[in-house]
Amino acid sequence: MKRYDDLVAEALTRVKEIMPWDLSRALAAGSKPILLDVREPAEFDLLRIPGSINVPRGVLEQSCEWDYDETVPELAAGREREIVVICRSGKRSVLAADMLLQMGFANVVSLKTGVRGWSDYEQPMTNGQGDQLDADDGDELLAPRVRPEQRKPK
Repeated sequence: MKRYDDLVAEALTRVKEIMPWDLSRALAAGSKPILLDVREPAEFDLLRIPGSINVPRGVLEQSCEWDYDETVPELAAGREREIVVICRSGKRSVLAADMLLQMGFANVVSLKTGVRGWSDYEQPMTNGQGDQLDADDGDELLAPRVRPEQRKPK
């Protein structure tokens, strides 16, 4: 039986990752990749990398295809564009990037460490209202919130 981390490790054999500073440098140099955030809408609303679009992991495949209620035209037309997939820590984004590669997207990478790493690197972030957030906001909003009942039994 495979577990979540096993699936991520397997996907990493096929998916390239970039670090937050690599993305920051590329954006500063004028690169315009699709910044695809696959977190849930509530997570995206709290904190995001400016310019990113939100397509939750659960509707990703349909969002990449024409003629679905979930179709995101920028993705459906973007099979040759550079895409940086983003999540909170860099695990969901690896799985999503792997799926995009399987679907024929040519230039897909995952942001290693996700928005947590982006925040730690003190890069620009906004919330759903467009307010600028600083690294301290990011630390608070991205802190793990594992409840006791979610912990592995001893």
